[in-house]
Amino acid sequence: MVEEEQRHNEPGAWLRRAKSNLSLAKSNQEGVVLEDLCFEAQQAAEKAAKALLIDRGLDYPRTHDLAELLTLIKEETNEEIPKTIEQIPRLTRFAVAARDPGPLEGVTEEEYRDALEIAENMVQWVQRIVDK
Repeated sequence: MVEEEQRHNEPGAWLRRAKSNLSLAKSNQEGVVLEDLCFEAQQAAEKAAKALLIDRGLDYPRTHDLAELLTLIKEETNEEIPKTIEQIPRLTRFAVAARDPGPLEGVTEEEYRDALEIAENMVQWVQRIVDK
């Protein structure tokens, strides 16, 4: 069995979880509320960002703030950030508020599709970088 600390420092493990969250985000089935799917999209983007930081040997903060993670990626890696990736901070609002009933109820289909596209772009971008 892999030591817990080592598992936390494997970009591949983080990307597997990001892909799992992305798959859940895509599972728009009857009875599933869009807020839950947007939460999964946010989690996919967050875990992908942390996978990239780990791949570069950087510590990641314990945060759900995608703007903070994106800033760290910009400042600490040599990666050129595509415009599609610049959009990930828009998902931060789904990190906590979307998990429970409350102010984010009523996410539209368009907002859901947008969140899904942003998350998918992030996971794919990080996968390409880590695979280099």
